[in-house]
This record gives sequence, C-alpha cells and structure tokens, in this order.
Amino acid sequence: MAPNRLIILDTTLRDGEQSPGATLNTEEKVEIARQLARLGVDIIEAGFAFASPGDFEAVSQVARTVGSDNGPIICSLARAIRADIQAAAEAIRPAARQRIHTFISTSDIHLEHQLRKSRSEVLAIASEMVAYAKSFVQDVQFSPMDAGRSDPDYLYTVIEAAIAAGATTINIPDTVGFLTPLEFGALIYGIRQNVPNIEQAVLSTHCHNDLGLAVANSLAGVENGARQVECTINGIGERAGNCSLEEIVMALHVRRHLFNPIFGRPADEGEALTAIDTRQIYKTSRLVSNLTGMLVQPNKAIVGANAFAHESGIHQDGVLKNRLTYEIMDAETVGVSENRIVLGKHSGRNAFRTRLRELGYELGEADLNRAFLRFKELADKKKSVSDWDIEAIISDEIRLIPEAYRLEQVQVVCGDLGIPTATVRLSTADGSERTDAAVGTGPVDAVYRAINRIIDLPNELIEFSVQSVTAGIDAMGEVTIRVRHEQRTFSGHAANTDIIVASTRAYLNALNKLHFALAHPTHSGGVLGSPDAAAQKL
Repeated sequence: MAPNRLIILDTTLRDGEQSPGATLNTEEKVEIARQLARLGVDIIEAGFAFASPGDFEAVSQVARTVGSDNGPIICSLARAIRADIQAAAEAIRPAARQRIHTFISTSDIHLEHQLRKSRSEVLAIASEMVAYAKSFVQDVQFSPMDAGRSDPDYLYTVIEAAIAAGATTINIPDTVGFLTPLEFGALIYGIRQNVPNIEQAVLSTHCHNDLGLAVANSLAGVENGARQVECTINGIGERAGNCSLEEIVMALHVRRHLFNPIFGRPADEGEALTAIDTRQIYKTSRLVSNLTGMLVQPNKAIVGANAFAHESGIHQDGVLKNRLTYEIMDAETVGVSENRIVLGKHSGRNAFRTRLRELGYELGEADLNRAFLRFKELADKKKSVSDWDIEAIISDEIRLIPEAYRLEQVQVVCGDLGIPTATVRLSTADGSERTDAAVGTGPVDAVYRAINRIIDLPNELIEFSVQSVTAGIDAMGEVTIRVRHEQRTFSGHAANTDIIVASTRAYLNALNKLHFALAHPTHSGGVLGSPDAAAQKL
C-alpha cells in the first residue's frame, strides 16, 4: 500500500452489522462485499469469525468471493484468545491477502470491571496473542480497546509490546466516542512520540460517533500521523455508529490542498488521497441501506436525499448562476447522476440492460427478465423512468434468498367511514396458493393481519417507514420495515408506485428472511457464543 495515501478499512460487515436490527445473512454480506470491492476499499473486515457459525461462514464466503490477488485484504476480528484467532485464521484462509485483527482492553475501567485482570496480565496476553496470530498470517492488526480512556504510559507500553510481537497495524479505538478532535489528535501524536518502534507499524483510527465527532476525530488522527481509518458505509455501527466512509473520503477529496502536505505531497497535487472510486459511493450507500433496513436521513452528508438539494431562493439563484456558489462538490462525483431521465414505456429490453450496466448492475437472465417486467409495468404508469426508479426496482426485485412466499394479489377496501379490509393471495415455494382476508386499524394493518393468517411465523412489527424515491404524484414509494422474532430482528424493503403493494412486499421480504434464517441457521448472523464474548465488541 502506498505510504503517501490513506488506507481505508471498511468494517460495515462487522461493526456496522452490530447496529441493532442490522443483522445480515451470508448472501447479503457477500453482495455488500462485492460492492465494497468495486468501491475500492483496501481492507474489508468481514466479520467476527468466532461469534457464530453464521459469522464464520460469512467471513469465509467473503474471503472466497472477493479475496482475489487484486481484491481487498480480507480481515476477521478476534479477541486476544487462541480459539478466536484460530477461527479467524481458518475463516480468511480462502483469501489471497489475509489479516487477523485481535484486540484486548487497556483502560483501567475495562480491566477492573470487565476483564478483571491486572495491567501486567493484559500486557502479557496482548504480546502472546499477537505472536500467535502472527503464526497464521503476516498481516496482524492489534487494537487496545478503549484506548481513549487508557492511561497513556500504559498504552504506550502495550503498543510497543504488540509491535515487538509482530503487529503490523496498530488501531486506536475511541470505543465509546468520548474524545474531542483535539484530544484524539493529541493521543495519536503522543503514541508517535513515545512508542520507540511505532515506525514499524501503520497507525489506524477507529472512532465512534456518540458525540457526533467520529469523522472529525478520524481527521484529527490523520493530521497527527494515522495512515489508516476504520469506517463504515453510512456511518452505521454500535450505538450512534462509526466514522462514515463517504464523509472521510470526500473530506479528503474536497480539501486535498489541506491534506496533501500531511501526506508529503505538494498542496496542489491532484492525485486522490484514497483508492476509493467515489462514483460508487451513492450506489454502495443505497445497497447497505436497503439490505440492513437502516434508512439514510435526508440531511445526511454526501449521500442524503437533500445533500445536493436547494430550497432557499437565494441558494437556488446562486446555483443557477454558478454551482460553486453553494455546492462544494459535484453530485456526479459520488455517483448521483444529474440526468436521471433515461427510459420510457417504448424502451426495449436491450436499452434497459445497457442502462443497468451503466449503473453498475450485471444481472443473470432470470433476474433481468423479472426486473424488465417490473420496469415495463412502471413505465406504463409513468411518463419517464429515472435512474432512481430503476435502482428501486433492482433492490426490490432481485432477492438474495429464496422466496418461500410470493405476493400474487393484494386488495384493500378503506375509507373514513369504512372498516379497513384486506384480501391477500400468496404463492408458496411448492407451487400452491393460499388466500385469506382480515380487517385492521388501517389498510396496511389489515394486509399484515391477513398475511399472518396465512404464514405462521410469529413476529412483532417494530418499525415501518415510507419514503418517496423521486418527486411527483407518480413517484415510487419505498417501504422499509423491521420485525422482531425471539430477540432477532429482520428488515424488509420494497418499492412500488402503490404504497399498499410496497408495504405488502416489504413485509413478505422480512418474513422470507425470517423463514430462511429458521430453515438455515448457519447462514444467518447470530449472537456470540458466550456472555463474555458478547461483552467484548470493539
């Protein structure tokens, strides 16, 4: 890796998946990993291999699928425990380039209340387990968990020992998002000044967003010598999330003249400071949002729906005269197309396939046929079909798991004086069809009650949200829901010009995931193997 640019470690599939309700199955993780490879991340932290059979399988499949010679490094997290490290080494074995990321707490509050070990014991464990990881792979990353609240002198000692034992990357986590940029920058600077062998390793940051400072802290780390940043798509992760990949990358891109000298470059150097293909950012954001069921807030920097929108008359006037008046970056730089209207009802299958390829989608014949039929249905209802409409169709129609239940028909009757009533007809995997009806407090409630009469999968609906894909009365509506079953959460996502149809398909999407998880437990994310394991997440 070039020493004069920033290394991007994406932990969407590990820390990002720890977001409540964001559990992904193996197929979904592999799909995201493929897109992360297209995005150009240097390292994919694919999961916590020891956490569960499902996590092990997912890490192994990611390593096998995208871990080619020219692909990203594939990494697995592991506590500083032999069994964890063994599982990580085995899971990443199919990858051409492998990394084990091992960690142990170094703050006194963690040592006393969580690990219940002395400083000397933790120091010995860190050194021994890094060396053990080194016996499997050459690329070993070590993290002193809760470094932000650790005694600096003790932290320096542990880091020095870890490097001496073979660590090639030292990652500094602000595990609870406690520090300010000034403090985090000083922490990185102090490590560089006080760890004698620090030049033998790459310094990395892992900042949480509890105070909304994850990106600012990461940039402060870079300014003080960090050359790797751990981040996630859309900033998802534990609690308030992590440093957002799109924000850190675009901050370096837009403000290159400030950061170039930090990397030893001339201020006016035009070469990118990361290996990220920024044109893939928006597509990656959408994919992660759809598969995790975690919506992107409209005012989210870089990828939010309003990121390049202007409501104020003064702003609109300025942008019409010169975009630079109120826009510091071009929307197309992050993959948001300026010319979204491309297809209509007279467009053929070849034109549709060509546009999909331009958008970065390569579909098999069966998936292409289903998507094209949905496109033609939509084109009959709308004068023009936008790129956003097409992407909504793809995310809705292309399933990564088999559909045990598929919607054949939904019909509702409702009104201010009527009783909301829904009739639903579903087909099953064995080719049979079942129809039932129910009443509810509203049309969507009635639909879901009817489905529950057909499908015996007890669940609790815990979230329901609707968004418009594009503007206008004929816009497609996207529905995202979450259902809970025995402490596990499954998300569903669908899009349609009819919001009732979208709501129905979203619910079936979630139930199909639940059905698949119950039928194939090793393909689904699970909880860690013990209370102690569950307590130790970086």
